[in-house]
Amino acid sequence: MEKSFVMLKPDAVKRRLAGRIIARFEDRGLKIVAFKMLQIPEDLAMEHYQEHREKPFFRDLVDYITSAPVIAMVIEGKDCISLIRKMVGATNPAEADLGTIRGDFALETGRNIIHASDSPESAEREIKLFFDESEICSYEMPDREMIYEE
Repeated sequence: MEKSFVMLKPDAVKRRLAGRIIARFEDRGLKIVAFKMLQIPEDLAMEHYQEHREKPFFRDLVDYITSAPVIAMVIEGKDCISLIRKMVGATNPAEADLGTIRGDFALETGRNIIHASDSPESAEREIKLFFDESEICSYEMPDREMIYEE
């Protein structure tokens, strides 16, 4: 099964949306295999957003993501990276479809609630940044055969 990194950003935590967002992933049949709340240190934020280092919004992004706790998760499921991206919606909430997480809960790009890996490579990199291998759990879901045809 594929794994993806998902982070609920400070706005999701401060607005008390975490439970509602996490429930969407579980309701869809995805499995949370790692979970923690943390205050991201600046060096980790800079490494996480390294691809934006030369962009004008980089400093604001780092300041924002370190401003309050986040919830970091590893979510597992069949083709979960693309599924989660669809569930999350467009980066700009104004362009996100209603029914997506950003379409339902966010209004501005700078406060867009959630981060989700966009590829298997970024998922692997991000998971390693935030979790030790020992923190990622393995377990069977009792309703697995109700979710997957395999």
